[in-house]
Amino acid sequence: MGKGGRAETQSRQPVIGKPSRRVKDEGAWVSPYNPLDPKAPELPSKGQIKAVIPKECFERSALHSMYFVFRDSAMAAALVYGTSQVLSTDVPSDLLSVDALKWFLGWNFYAFWQGTILTGHWVLAHECGHGAFSSSQTFNDIMGYIMHQALLVPYFAWQYTHAKHHRRTNNLVDGESHVPSTGAENGLGPNNERQSFYAVWHEAMGDGAFAVWQIFTHLVLGWPLYLMGLASTGRLANDGSFLEDGEFIDHFRPGSKMFPSKLRAKILMSTLGVIATLGLLLKLSFDYGFLTVFLWYGAPYMWTNSWLVLYTWLQHNDPSVPQYGADQWTWVKGALSTIDRPYGIFDFFHHKIGSTHVAHHLFHEMPFYRADEATAAIKAYLEPMGLYNYDPTPWYKAMWRIAKTCHYVEGIEGIQYQQSLEDVPRTSELKAKKA
Repeated sequence: MGKGGRAETQSRQPVIGKPSRRVKDEGAWVSPYNPLDPKAPELPSKGQIKAVIPKECFERSALHSMYFVFRDSAMAAALVYGTSQVLSTDVPSDLLSVDALKWFLGWNFYAFWQGTILTGHWVLAHECGHGAFSSSQTFNDIMGYIMHQALLVPYFAWQYTHAKHHRRTNNLVDGESHVPSTGAENGLGPNNERQSFYAVWHEAMGDGAFAVWQIFTHLVLGWPLYLMGLASTGRLANDGSFLEDGEFIDHFRPGSKMFPSKLRAKILMSTLGVIATLGLLLKLSFDYGFLTVFLWYGAPYMWTNSWLVLYTWLQHNDPSVPQYGADQWTWVKGALSTIDRPYGIFDFFHHKIGSTHVAHHLFHEMPFYRADEATAAIKAYLEPMGLYNYDPTPWYKAMWRIAKTCHYVEGIEGIQYQQSLEDVPRTSELKAKKA
């Protein structure tokens, strides 16, 4: 498996997967890099890319980072105070009244924007996990642990798996988080017969409804399912062996096959932190009411989870972006498969994690407040070679497109592209062909 420190040459080995039909959709963005093209450029090394970035972009400042912690916390506190002045947690007696409508809209407004603000804290803790928050990893871990545990994230467990996500980006075998499933895993037979699971659900639901289901499962259920090891994890245990059917690797058990034994104490510390936070929330629920805790904490927490899953989903998936089997994957190929996207006003709240994601995947130790400058340098270097992915599609349109087009890959070898269940013949069509 390749590292980032040498130039990459394109393999001419046979490729198993076929490009998605959706690459030809009218008006759709297409990645400029196609490894199947005989004229595809030679990929630069990590060192060559780093050389074009100003050295000051790698300078970390605890004071600068703490400013953003205080800024985001001040915004969160101000929203809590403002909301407390105009809204009550008591449900209006007449649910069909104007007051009930104002109550419903008001609390949804608070939930969305508080969740949006708290995503900023999530990103700052993410910086800590990468060592980009300050030059002291001890300080980074203290701050990251506090911010992530407050959001029910098992910090040290996530830190380990997220580091693997960066080490093995778009690796179909040893990747971590949002690793595409195969057609067979989604219920397709050897001749694309719809036999079970998603393949059958898609046919029963229809294209649009299935896309909505995809968005719901990703943004609402995705994060807790991932932490519990029930969705989107990798295919390999920490020792490099394939997981057996039905075996899952979660973020909470110190003995989970996701982690090496040397991390058990840290995994336990993370799990106990989550339990302590849940215990506090339970006590507050008994003291002040479950609805009160849900309105002030639970609903914003769900929006924060939605944002973080959305970013990972959109930054690494598109029908024109390749996924690699172990025989074709290299570190540079994976990192350059990342996509930058525009997020408008949300860049302010989320520290530009989605619009500078290519730079982040190339150099995760770089502080986010330097990523704009680094992205400009990377773009100037990579774009003329056709190696910089920037999709200008508004994020909500990109989300809908990916929900409709990125459902599975055909295998986990060679170079694969995401395929859509919309392009798989319906059962009635297959039966008509046989008749």
